[in-house]
Amino acid sequence: MQSAVSHSYLFLILAVVAGVLGARGIAGLSMDIAKWLVIIFVVLAIISVVL
Repeated sequence: MQSAVSHSYLFLILAVVAGVLGARGIAGLSMDIAKWLVIIFVVLAIISVVL
C-alpha cells in the first residue's frame, strides 16, 4: 500500500517538474498515472477499512 502512495507522489513531482520545464506530453502522462494511482490507493484503503 505504501508503494502506491509513493509512486503517485513520484509521478506528481515528475509532472510538476516537466510542466515547469515545458514538456507538456510528459507532464500530462505523469499526471494521469498519478491520478490513477491515487484512485487505486483510495479504493483499496476504503475496502480494507470496510473489511
